[in-house]
Amino acid sequence: MSESSSGVNTLSGSFPKSHSSQFSDLRVTRTPLSVDHSPDSGLVSTPLPSSRCRFVSWYRLDQCDVTGDQLSCPRVREGPSEDELCLIKGGDICLERGSRRRRREEEGQRWEERQQENWENCFELNLSYQDLGNSYQQENFFRIVRRLIRVENLQLVDNSLSDLSSVRLPRCRRLNLHRNHLVSLCQLPKLPAVEHLCLSENAISSLRGLGALRNSPLRFLNLTHNPVTFTQDYRARVFSCLPNLEILDEIPKLPEDSLPFRSNGPGRARMCHIL
Repeated sequence: MSESSSGVNTLSGSFPKSHSSQFSDLRVTRTPLSVDHSPDSGLVSTPLPSSRCRFVSWYRLDQCDVTGDQLSCPRVREGPSEDELCLIKGGDICLERGSRRRRREEEGQRWEERQQENWENCFELNLSYQDLGNSYQQENFFRIVRRLIRVENLQLVDNSLSDLSSVRLPRCRRLNLHRNHLVSLCQLPKLPAVEHLCLSENAISSLRGLGALRNSPLRFLNLTHNPVTFTQDYRARVFSCLPNLEILDEIPKLPEDSLPFRSNGPGRARMCHIL
């Protein structure tokens, strides 16, 4: 993780009274955290009890019990240098250079940092705009997402994500995947409890895979700015597949959305071409 710009989320826990001495002379502010207020975000600004450590790496704070689940907008840190990669992989070259002790110390430090992350206890998390530029960051990102077993509100906006099918979010009720690289609904994570799902500005071209959400309590679905919205009888098809759906693309269910759609053969959907 890189420098934290968020601090403590009061929904998850309170900030301890003791802090590092180097920050003891800073004034405590009550300025609310600035977060995404768009209709699809599902987030509201959360007042922070303190902002004195906002520019400090959260897991390096001395005498402070801040954990990952208390952060509003954590960041996946930049990839390691070649020397750090050599130590992480623990290759024979490192051992030949007599760096075994250093390697053990760094592995222990990384283990402590991962324990302090505490992602399993997150209820509300924003991991948007991560700029996952290399494989190390992507692996770290998915490692975090797979540990979100209690998250209920998750923001993954503009992360260039193309496949989340290996991820399961058993308690997630609100998921925002606005502006990613999804091309199919089959690439969504497992979402048995989802109620609010935003998939706007992706590249989804068909409704294949929508049936996986049939038994979910999904009430709000946003597929705007996806090619699939030009499919013939698009709204009727979506509502027929999702019995609990109330709002599609920010428009409530209309009487004509309940009419039987015209079939063009099993598994074949004609496109509506705009000339």
